[in-house]
Amino acid sequence: MHKTYRIIINGRVQGVGFRPYVSKLAKSMGLAGNVSNNEFGVVIFASGEAERVTQFYKQLIKNPPPVARIKAHEIIELDWVHYDSFEIIPTQTKGKLNLALTPDFAICQTCCSEIADPQNRRFMYPFTTCVNCGPRWSITNTFPFERAHTSIHEFSMCPACKTEYTDPDDRRFHSQTNSCPKCGIILELEDHQGNHIKADSKQIFKRISKLIGKGKILAVKNTGGYLLCCDAGNPEVIDKLRRLKRRPKKPFAILYPSIDLLKKEIVLDHDQITALTSPERPIVIVSSKGFKGQLALNELAPGLGQLGVMLPYSGILELLGREFGRPLVATSGNIHGSPIISEKDKALELISHVADYFLHHNLSILNAQDDSVIKFSFRNRQRVLFRRSRGFAPNYFDDVPRNKTKVLALGGHLKSTIAFAPNDYLYLSQYLGNLDHYEVYARFVETIAVFMRIFKETPDCILVDKHPAYLSTQYGEELSMKIKVPLYKIQHHMAHFASVLAEHQLFEHDRDILGVVWDGTGYGDDGQIWGGEFFGYQDGDIIRTGHFEYFDWLAGDKMSKEPRLSLFSLNNDPKAAFLKDKFSAQEIAIYSSIKTSNKLQTSSVGRIFDALASLLGFCDMNSYEGEGAILLENAVQDYDPALLKIYVRPGDDGIVPTNVLWANLFKDFLDGLEKEEIILNFLFTLANVIIKMAELKGTRIIALSGGVFQNTVLVDMVNELSENKFELFFNRNLAPNDENIAIGQLMYYTHCIDQQKKE
Repeated sequence: MHKTYRIIINGRVQGVGFRPYVSKLAKSMGLAGNVSNNEFGVVIFASGEAERVTQFYKQLIKNPPPVARIKAHEIIELDWVHYDSFEIIPTQTKGKLNLALTPDFAICQTCCSEIADPQNRRFMYPFTTCVNCGPRWSITNTFPFERAHTSIHEFSMCPACKTEYTDPDDRRFHSQTNSCPKCGIILELEDHQGNHIKADSKQIFKRISKLIGKGKILAVKNTGGYLLCCDAGNPEVIDKLRRLKRRPKKPFAILYPSIDLLKKEIVLDHDQITALTSPERPIVIVSSKGFKGQLALNELAPGLGQLGVMLPYSGILELLGREFGRPLVATSGNIHGSPIISEKDKALELISHVADYFLHHNLSILNAQDDSVIKFSFRNRQRVLFRRSRGFAPNYFDDVPRNKTKVLALGGHLKSTIAFAPNDYLYLSQYLGNLDHYEVYARFVETIAVFMRIFKETPDCILVDKHPAYLSTQYGEELSMKIKVPLYKIQHHMAHFASVLAEHQLFEHDRDILGVVWDGTGYGDDGQIWGGEFFGYQDGDIIRTGHFEYFDWLAGDKMSKEPRLSLFSLNNDPKAAFLKDKFSAQEIAIYSSIKTSNKLQTSSVGRIFDALASLLGFCDMNSYEGEGAILLENAVQDYDPALLKIYVRPGDDGIVPTNVLWANLFKDFLDGLEKEEIILNFLFTLANVIIKMAELKGTRIIALSGGVFQNTVLVDMVNELSENKFELFFNRNLAPNDENIAIGQLMYYTHCIDQQKKE
């Protein structure tokens, strides 16, 4: 029997080749009808034998296009409609958007082959894409994802591209980013003074490769913004880049031209290779132990035994890497602390003193993005996301609250992100950065405006951190008054806890859950600086149930930037010999005086890491966020738990005696115990504290979040100590650091505030 059905598919289904795929499959199965994008996703009308339509539907859901991600789907029988053929019809929107947005996808292997083939018309054309790859979010002005809604609409397709676009048998059938050398984007080479350098489009990568080989720094406008590139084997040019970029020690990302060369020089496991070659193509942090290449290791990652490596994810980087043939530094095009630059004029204004040459192009980047970063733990291979940006933003696919309220969450301060829930989906912006920097703050404000414009919605309420000095909080206060909506202030560490509860759908759990949230700083409900927290969750309530014993918070924000101040705070001997090596006599007198009258206290585990880094001589002044803690982790890797000691256990009152921990650790230091052993004992103690606290609270479910859990050695130890007696939940698709605060705020509101209002 012949019937007509309407099929609606929601999720990441626009800009991923879904409509061409539907069209080809329908025609192959003898069905007629049409497919289009709308504000909800993809809508299909299919007429034919009922059994064939059912098989067609099942095939779509079971085997969608490679980069699609289906969230929901339905099929409804309609009155019979006769169609002469099966067609793709223009987008039909009747309301506001209610669909997943589309992130950028790394260049696929087929496109890579085309730009390497001298016989192909796209030979050496760096903006070669297809339905399975290329920029999406970075060039999006609005949705649904159609060429007219992107910045590439400025480039009209030539007859050859148009033929591909309209040919159902072509892999670029309805590829919205389709272009070629005749009709597409143009590269431009300039020196740092803005003087144009004539270069043939097919020879330009040879030209810039020679410049890099001569020790020059190149600013490359990539698909997500400018990158600063130089020879990763040239220590002099790397030192020059550090000096001019004002980035003295923070590691640089390294772009390898191919996975084959990377595997020859660095030992990689299956998980790392899978991540490096995925459509997201993040930077992956790997061990440099056993490295066999010619990289300037110490200049690339000072004091570290690890490297952040990645593979080309755009045609530009593919051609540059292939032509140069060796690893390149590929770091964000900015001055340290500022956001990545995406506009030619700003690049020339802000980094012309850094770059010797610029490779521009005339495609507008509308949503600039940094590269995402992940790491796998050494022993248990647990994946930890350090930065969630290109390839992941702006979607969030885990527990999405079914709010009738449109909610905007403005996150934290140091690793700013924005979360917006204007419909049935939840959107999380790319990593924005530290709001102390004016340019980052400006992008923060701009991103809020972009979200509100794309969805044509203003929020019904705004969520901010409780810290009164956070610029995100202050902006939220201003915005709530301007648009006359309620403002809710949510405690920083409870937001962290809520983020991991949401990721694992634990809010509906019927058993007590222990929350462990450790980081560097966060404004507490008692006015103190929290950072070593234990919470309990049950039935919509999050309650603080324990914490690390308070110690002095000294000198305001300086304490998070100077590990030596954390050491000074925890040190109980004002005449300790090491103080003279780290402080002047005047500083000792000033900070000693502050300690006697100080009222601001902290429970921060992150600051204990800092104190240890200073004590052991790794770092007295951070040149980048978390430097001291990163150096500690890099000083150790493997260990035998049977040989490790525990410095302290939590008390029955839920308080971890910080002073006892430090006293026992300090004794080992005075006794001359090896640095590596002290670090491992410290990490083992922290892991043991978590397990013992769970036992004290009588729970077998532990949810862990906060920047401290970027330490993969600690993550491994906690997993091993649990011995399958405890269920452990870490952030998995969110970074454990402050990037997850915005999502956490939104989830806390949904499950703890909004739920209580309904009751």
